[in-house]
Amino acid sequence: MIPAARTAPARTAAPGALRAGTGRAPCHHGEILQGVFLDGAGRRCAGLVTLPLAGPAGRARFHPRPGTAPEALAVVPAGRSKAARAAALAVAECARRTGRPPCGGELRLTGGVPVGLGMGSSTSDVIAAVRAVADGYGLRLPPDTVARLAVRAELACDPLMLDGRPVLFAQREGRVLEVLGPALPPMLVVGCVLGGGAPVDTLSLPARPPAEAGADEVRAFERLRALLRRAVATGDVRLLGEVATASARIGQRVLAHPEFDALTAVARRVGAAGVQIAHSGAVAGLLFDPAGPGLRRRVRSCLAALDAHGIPATRTFTTTEEIPHGPAHRGGGRPARPGTARRPARLPAL
Repeated sequence: MIPAARTAPARTAAPGALRAGTGRAPCHHGEILQGVFLDGAGRRCAGLVTLPLAGPAGRARFHPRPGTAPEALAVVPAGRSKAARAAALAVAECARRTGRPPCGGELRLTGGVPVGLGMGSSTSDVIAAVRAVADGYGLRLPPDTVARLAVRAELACDPLMLDGRPVLFAQREGRVLEVLGPALPPMLVVGCVLGGGAPVDTLSLPARPPAEAGADEVRAFERLRALLRRAVATGDVRLLGEVATASARIGQRVLAHPEFDALTAVARRVGAAGVQIAHSGAVAGLLFDPAGPGLRRRVRSCLAALDAHGIPATRTFTTTEEIPHGPAHRGGGRPARPGTARRPARLPAL
């Protein structure tokens, strides 16, 4: 269950006609940890811990058309089938809660991040769509309901409906297995993309049911879970980096990025705490302790080393905000001084 202490209460429907509704949902920067874990009842569950990314967000606007059939729901841009399913499910949920008839309409999606990089683009679309429909009905659905609808819409979802706390989330069930702490330790992340940024077809990746995971495999993931819990509790970026690197290394059994060895070698050479890689995409990050010595020099060296290996750098960010860098910012991986205006760095056009 998603912890009730931090779930938003459902808002009572406002009287009057349906209105245009808006919704927003964040994205993330791939996973810190992903594997098979035990829930409170000792049952094996697929679970993950994502790395929050401030800034990029999916946005949706729902224009209801009362009197039309619920299935008459158009999505712009076309092809966002998961968001379309989520909107239809949200219409049925909101109609049930308010006593109003379900209807069709138009759902417009904007913003977010490129698809296929493992940054939660589809979940962001799905959650933004659910929130836009709910807003049109005068509701604010609680996170556990949003999670349930998201899983029904896309079979598995990221924990983007929550408030950014580090949680171990059962993505195929839409529930929190463990709240690891109030916040991740402060980190600076140098983001990049592997495989030239080519999207990964997540549906083509081999997948095993969690029940088929061996006992040794589950014990290894549970050990990483315990280490991550300790890293969050103590603010230990180095330990968190070790967990993320170990998880990324396990993930290479499926993804097999040819740049993985180069990426981990760069991390060692520049004194990064570790690397994290999306387990269903191409986005990756080198993790730094911002309190470590020579941070600006090490980040500049990191950017130069990535460039030398042909690994495109994308964005440098802390766990709460982005720091611009790029061709016009050689050495721009340095943290900006307080009050300095920030121009968001962008992923390469894919």
